[in-house]
Formats: sequence, structure tokens, C-alpha cells
Amino acid sequence: MNPQRLFVASCIALLATAMSFAIRGDIMGELELAFGLDKVQLGWISGAAFWGFGLSILFGGTLCDLLGMGRLLKLAAVGHIAGVLLTVFATDFAMLFAATVLIGVANGFVEAGINPLIATLYRNDKTARLVKLHAWFPGGIVVGGVLAFAFTQLGLNWQSKMLLMLLPSAIYATMFFAQRFPDTERKAAGVSTAAMYGELKRPLFLVVFACMWLTAATELGPGQWVSNIFNEVMHSTLQAGVLLLVWINGIMYALRQFGGGLAHRLSPVTLIAVTAPIAALGLWLFGRADTPVLAFAAAALLAVGTAFWWPTMLGITSERFPRAGALGLAIIGGTGSFATAIAGPVMGR
Repeated sequence: MNPQRLFVASCIALLATAMSFAIRGDIMGELELAFGLDKVQLGWISGAAFWGFGLSILFGGTLCDLLGMGRLLKLAAVGHIAGVLLTVFATDFAMLFAATVLIGVANGFVEAGINPLIATLYRNDKTARLVKLHAWFPGGIVVGGVLAFAFTQLGLNWQSKMLLMLLPSAIYATMFFAQRFPDTERKAAGVSTAAMYGELKRPLFLVVFACMWLTAATELGPGQWVSNIFNEVMHSTLQAGVLLLVWINGIMYALRQFGGGLAHRLSPVTLIAVTAPIAALGLWLFGRADTPVLAFAAAALLAVGTAFWWPTMLGITSERFPRAGALGLAIIGGTGSFATAIAGPVMGR
């Protein structure tokens, strides 16, 4: 078993997952025109990935123990590659919807597999390692957003943007191939299924579950809207709103990649409590931004405030409830995805 190779492959898998969100967000307008979609159909396409993501995280948590993390992550790679090709060759709304769901399921399997994998490989350094791993979600948004914007300026079509996802998908599939994976932490410890479900009934787990609805909605909900809001409010002829999304996620990537030591200097709960007011100020200012400078400044505060939330919540879950195993991580991760899916239309009112 090669822990470093498994860690790097997990980072690339998360990069591919994030690129799918960035690229899909960029091409929504092109899909609307290419397939003659109305706003309701476009909304179904937009939400399909999040619902597929959330449901597959939950089911993936159970499959982790049954199939093993290795098989689950290989299924994710197959789903990513097949989903991209199905999207590119889609001829109608039904095929496009099915392709989007398939990519969402693959994204969920990635999240369901890599979180318990890293928690198992680095049992004494869980939160810091999960923070570094999840740096590659905003990192993937940056990569996908910049490439999508560049392809737009070059006049390349939406199909070419989707095909960009094939490269990281093929790389992480190759890196995971023929690797030996550890048993999940719960399975290795011999924790029974009854004990695992009992862990999920603990009051503190329910508190973490409730908090994840709030932290995920605040962290990822605005990301669905900032690009569109910037283009409309600033009347951007270059459709440069995607660059604001890149700015937010670039800051988050840097903080997660190089600021993971904060998880050691501050407790996870303190880290979230200290950064929450910064996120609130960023959201408040963004709602009042009427110039590009103010919009980017407000977005920077939002990025700093929310950068550590998702991986820290997973770290709390893994450290405080190890007997819950992959299922506990899957429930918290799936909750974050559902919160994001619900926050999008609520914020659009």
C-alpha cells in the first residue's frame, strides 16, 4: 500500500469533481440555447448534479464497507468518464439530464470514498489532512473556471469544455488502479453495525448534523449565484463573473493548502466560531456591492470566512465519532450537498 499515492490520487479525484461544477456552471447558458431548454428544464439540469451528489454520498457510505473504498473510487472514475461522454453526445433533454445525474453520482462516490480513506490513512492527523485534501475542491473550481473562461474567449464550444474533465478522471483512475486499499476504520476496529448506527443517535452527532446544514449552505450556496449576479449588476460584457468565482476559490485553496496548521493551533469548533463573523460580513457587503472592487473585496471576506468549514466539519465527525465510520462521514457530506441544493433556489428569491 502506498499512502502518498492514494492521497495524491484522492486530491486529483476531488479536482475532477470540482471541475465538473465549475464547467457545468459556465456552460448553462450554452446548454439552454443548444437544447432549447426552458427555465424549468434548466433548473432540473442545474439541480440534478447536486441531488445525484448527495444521494450517492449517502449510499456510498454504506457501499464503502460492502465493496471497499477502492472499488467505490474506481466506479466513480467510470461514472465521470461515461458521464462526460454522454453529455457531449446528448441529443435531447432526457440524455442531458441522465448524463448530469451520472456525473453527480460519480462526484458523490468520490466524496464517499476519499473521506474515510484519508481518515484511515492518517488517523493521528485527520483534520489537517482533510483540510489539505479539500483544498482541491476550490482548486478544481479555479482550474475549471479559468479554462472555461479561456475557452469562451477562444470561441470554443461547450463540448470542448466538458471534455476537459476526461484528463483528471483518467489520471486518478490510473493512479488508483492495482493499488491496495486499507479497510475502513470501523471495519478494522471490528465495530458492529449496531454500534455504528448507535453512534448516529448521539446528541452531539445530531448537533453536528444540524450545523452542517448551515455551514454548507453559507459556504457553497452563494457560489451558485455570485457569477450570475456579478454579470448582471456590473453589466459585464466579457461575462467575467466566473473570474469572481475563481477569485473566491483561489483564496480558499491557498488557505486550505497552506493554513491547515490552524486546525492544530485552534480547536475545530473554535476555528469555525472565529471565522463565522468574517463570512457574515462578506455576505452582507456582497449584497450591497455596486462596483467590481467592492464585489471582489466582499467575496474575499466570504472566502476567508468559509474556507475551513467543510473539511473541519468532516474532521469533527471523524474524530468525535470514529465508530460511525464511513457512514457518519457520508451523512455529514450528503447533508452538505442537500443544503447546497436547497440554498440555491432560496437565495434566488
